[in-house]
Amino acid sequence: MGYIEELRSIVGHRPLIFVGSVVIVQDSRDRILLQQRKHPLGSWGIPGGLMELGETAEDTARRELFEEAGITIGDLELIDVFSGPQNFIKAPNGDEFYS
Repeated sequence: MGYIEELRSIVGHRPLIFVGSVVIVQDSRDRILLQQRKHPLGSWGIPGGLMELGETAEDTARRELFEEAGITIGDLELIDVFSGPQNFIKAPNGDEFYS
């Protein structure tokens, strides 16, 4: 059981605050890598996900990119940090969180 699943077993669907990372991968033709999402079905987004215990934001970005696209990367450049009520998410299973 991962960190997030363990927290959920304690707090249920109540809103939580999570740190996550997304990665913009651009090729030599200025195309950006997108992945098809499961939720909402058929939508597209950039690879990324939530931090696990002991990870840095950079570790999270690298792990998620590898898990979702099979790509290994080296140096990363921070573009921005996003937070606030506009980042509230209610998952299809009822879990609520701010990323």
